[in-house]
Amino acid sequence: MAKILLGLFVIVVTYICWSALSSGSSQPPKLDPEEWWGPKELKGKQDTSIRPFQVKFTDEMIKDLRSRLKNHRQLVPPLEGVAFEYGFNSKAIEPWLKYWAEEYPFKEREAFLNKYPHFKTNIQGLDIHFVRVKPQVPAGVEIVPLLLLHGWPGSVREFYEAIPILTKQQPGYNFAFELVVPSLPGYGFSDAPVRPGVAPGQIAVIFKNLMSRLGFKKFYIQGGDWGSAVASALTVLYPEDILGHHNNFAMARNKQAAFKTILGAFIPSLVVESHLASRLYPLSSMFAYLLEETGYAHIQATKPDTVGVSLTDSPSGLLAYILEKFSTWTNLENKLKPDGGLELRFTKEQLIDNLMIYWTTNCITTSMRLYAEETSNKNRQLSLDSHTTTVPTWAFQTKSEMIYQPPSILKTKYLNFLGATVLEDGGHFLALELPQIYANDVFKAVNIFKNWHKEIKNTEL
Repeated sequence: MAKILLGLFVIVVTYICWSALSSGSSQPPKLDPEEWWGPKELKGKQDTSIRPFQVKFTDEMIKDLRSRLKNHRQLVPPLEGVAFEYGFNSKAIEPWLKYWAEEYPFKEREAFLNKYPHFKTNIQGLDIHFVRVKPQVPAGVEIVPLLLLHGWPGSVREFYEAIPILTKQQPGYNFAFELVVPSLPGYGFSDAPVRPGVAPGQIAVIFKNLMSRLGFKKFYIQGGDWGSAVASALTVLYPEDILGHHNNFAMARNKQAAFKTILGAFIPSLVVESHLASRLYPLSSMFAYLLEETGYAHIQATKPDTVGVSLTDSPSGLLAYILEKFSTWTNLENKLKPDGGLELRFTKEQLIDNLMIYWTTNCITTSMRLYAEETSNKNRQLSLDSHTTTVPTWAFQTKSEMIYQPPSILKTKYLNFLGATVLEDGGHFLALELPQIYANDVFKAVNIFKNWHKEIKNTEL
């Protein structure tokens, strides 16, 4: 007991000193809504119209891709008895390469990717790509705008199975969603910035401008992975315009969150419900997991262009690098399976569709740069994470997500945290893995947000 009391005393003293020495504005920073991220010579000359766009898999590209897949160097054999513990097992990769080169129906999948309306518009010097789907609903059913935000190494493809559910009225709800699903800058069909500085806060500004151009002054947002960081930045920068925030990778990164996390290591019941404590504690297990599984993030935050050379040149390398994340981030136990468990929740077509978006647009390097922008000194000085938000927020927390924080911690960031759905299943790529469950929760959360506005603030659309 004496050791516990001493530990708590040290934590409290450390927290008080940290708070006293830390400085920060009570108001979030003001980011320039017109900051230019494209070529300087095009400033003032951009086409700001909203233009239809189509995904194209050219015959030349397909021929080159097939040649690279079929003529890769012989892969190094895996160690005996190793599944995916050392990364993508080289014995397991050959069927994937063969499928991509010989069986993947390029033209059919091109048509599939074009099944929803695609557009581009130039914002702050960048051609931003987005999918926009309007619901077909009976008279009297409300149409609600929802911005869907993907992350790395995902794309707009993650949402394709959920889109038909979200754009249709569901039992018990008198609304359906009009969806805007953009590619992050530097991802897929969106232009990449030509100079440093585009971190989640700057992307939030770009997407706020996008929604304004489409006629949406107020709207709901949903995000995971980097999309969750952009969504969170939107709630801080534009709290009066974001009607509600659904997040399947919700995190609070501030002094209070750190303090509560450490406090819970001594007395978990002060921080987290007992039946969920194992998702966060012991901290040694969480840190061990992060140390083992986040080496990629350090590389991408420091040398994205170096690793980008190999991934840009080799589709085999790109496949191994990205699909390994779909294996372990869906369920860490997949690394113990010889095939990585990839087809337990996904089809080959789904995963190669996502790879095709990276390969055809040559965006792997520019997508990874977001890690460097997030960790840059300039971005850290903005300190967006230290600011709270009043936007009503709902978290969806899957069993195998990389990081879990209970409501007591999330409330240090999201002052109107209305609740969480805690799922005993699922992983990081929720919309692609469990689209029906994902869509159901989005409906539930937005309904809660709408009721909150009516009862608390009367600030709905």
